[in-house]
Amino acid sequence: MAASLPISGRVETPKPEAGQRGGPGMAAAVQRPTVSTASIRLPLQFMVAGLLALFLGAGWLVAHADVLIISRYTPEAVALTHLFVLGWLGSVVMGAVYQLVPVALETKLYSERLANWQFGFHVIGFVGMILMFRTWNMKLLGYFGTLLTIGVVLFACNVARTLLRVPKWNVIAVGVASALTWLLLTVIAGLLLVAGQRGWAPVLRFNPLAAMDAHAHLGVVGFFTTLIVGVSYKLVPMFTLSELQNHRRAVASVLVLNIGLIGLFVGILWQQPWKLLFALIIVLALALYGWELQAIVRARKRRTLDWGVTYFLTALAVLGALSVLALVLCWPGLPATPFAARLETIYGFLGLIGFVSWAVLGMLYKIIPFLIWFGVYSRHIGRARVPALAEMYSERLQAAGYWTYLPGLAVTVLAVLFASETGVRLGCSLLALSLAIFAWNIGKILSHYFRPKLTPLKIVNPTTGL
Repeated sequence: MAASLPISGRVETPKPEAGQRGGPGMAAAVQRPTVSTASIRLPLQFMVAGLLALFLGAGWLVAHADVLIISRYTPEAVALTHLFVLGWLGSVVMGAVYQLVPVALETKLYSERLANWQFGFHVIGFVGMILMFRTWNMKLLGYFGTLLTIGVVLFACNVARTLLRVPKWNVIAVGVASALTWLLLTVIAGLLLVAGQRGWAPVLRFNPLAAMDAHAHLGVVGFFTTLIVGVSYKLVPMFTLSELQNHRRAVASVLVLNIGLIGLFVGILWQQPWKLLFALIIVLALALYGWELQAIVRARKRRTLDWGVTYFLTALAVLGALSVLALVLCWPGLPATPFAARLETIYGFLGLIGFVSWAVLGMLYKIIPFLIWFGVYSRHIGRARVPALAEMYSERLQAAGYWTYLPGLAVTVLAVLFASETGVRLGCSLLALSLAIFAWNIGKILSHYFRPKLTPLKIVNPTTGL
């Protein structure tokens, strides 16, 4: 519990009330933060929208398993990819940023009202884009893409104005600022791709497939990966009761990652063989990140890693394997064969589902319980018995979800490698089952928001002790 306290700001520890479950750590959590944070509704609406998109995407994969076997540039494949990227990951990450960034940087969110407006533009934009990608209607896609872009600009402005309030910048602020920059460039590149399809931007003479690959790397590596690297330098120490071990190494990992991405983007766009060099630079940045994270975990005071952290660290192991595959795909002499095309599909699948999605699921297991607990129960401490955090969800379900997700990933990757539609459906079914378990557990947590579980405190007679 103590590891989750900073989500709501710095706290002061009061004396625990008699008969109160949770002990001093739980009592400490209820104190009002010295740093103002977003209301519970703001991040939750983004997270719920994202989770709905995730469950829809999982069902889509099971029903249409062939989407991972045929070309990744079919209308259905592009629509499904954007459902995961914009609907699931984009929504959840934006909600988490609104909650975590002000706390991690000890400042106040610039505007909740602006964030609520952004939510409307974001949802309408990504839903419309998915539908238009599915029918390949480039005209209407441009309109919905513009709405989504307005939402992204509002998000970037809100977070940027929040960053300007930071009294002293650190590696977390640098990571968030870098990720925002890449996010803006990603949506601009996406609009230019749509304009090129409509013939509105004839000066763009790049190979369409190379341009789409460059656009994808801006989003997944530039925004999601950079943000995960930066923010995890706060979250992992917080959730493991540890601290940053080498600030210079942490800053170097973020800076080198940005340098590598600039070169990789240009190399992919112009189809240059030296893109391999910048891929190696990115791998070096991730190696520095892994080195620092390993040092943080080794120095932890909480010896047992809970399932949320285990999910996250396993996702980073997938990132390691993904880095090796990236170097293979960047090799200048790699022939353009159906097998290489399947490797590219595996690369994209592992990037979205194996790394980013699994890392986000792990962090949601840490963030959502505390958001609900703090929003519902903090004001009742000392007045009634409230549940401990661990009582709001099931660790057995967390374990079941983990051991279903892992084989689901493995089976799907092998099935794509051997072009087995039946195997893909089996692997995706295991992933869908894992997500159903996750939904069940999150439902248990959210039930406390709608039906708080409070019991009266037992009044102790000071004379008799009864």
